[in-house]
Amino acid sequence: MRIEQLFDPVTSTYSYLLWDEKTREAALIDSVKEQVARDSKLIKQLDLQLKYTLETHIHADHVTGSGLLRDEFNSQAAVHKNSESSCADILLSDGDSLQLGDENIDIIYTPGHTNTDISYRIDGAVFTGDALLINGCGRTDFQSGDAHALYHSITKKLFTLDDETIVYPGHDYNGFTASTIGREKAFNPRLGNNKTEEEFVAIMNSLILDPPARIDIAVPGNLQCGLDPS
Repeated sequence: MRIEQLFDPVTSTYSYLLWDEKTREAALIDSVKEQVARDSKLIKQLDLQLKYTLETHIHADHVTGSGLLRDEFNSQAAVHKNSESSCADILLSDGDSLQLGDENIDIIYTPGHTNTDISYRIDGAVFTGDALLINGCGRTDFQSGDAHALYHSITKKLFTLDDETIVYPGHDYNGFTASTIGREKAFNPRLGNNKTEEEFVAIMNSLILDPPARIDIAVPGNLQCGLDPS
């Protein structure tokens, strides 16, 4: 599986273009509406067949470009079933699998940041969205967040992957691009070094954070795959 990491500087969002080299079938994880022209151009330059646009969750900080990309490439938009999104083509559940040629993308339900969070695992890597970040994790103070659920998602699911598994997060605000499961288990200040659930919940409950700047636009927009109401 080939991976191209893309970045939106306004929201510090990472998008990921994945493709099977043999069939050229591709998936784009966490597209950003303002970057659709860039992504479309790259897909065409690489001569890829966009099969899926995948969301790690219903985002509160940016609007997806999945609907626009679907219109252009006849791809399928996918998000977790808890979103109850009427515009999605595929509502995913834990344990589901998607195929790009001979390659599998496995779906791991990782709630806690929201109740729609999923991580996408391929051979040697996992795309964790906002659940597990580099030296951090997603906030749990709004939009169905639950610190207890996030602790279990990370420690009982993501941290059980091989230590060498590359972690590709949904955002980074400090210049990092990737980590590994082993590194996060050892050094993540919120979860690493065998922190207990009580310690983690106390850390999360002590955070005082402003609401995401675009939440009122992003959440309803993402439930409509980023398309304007008709």
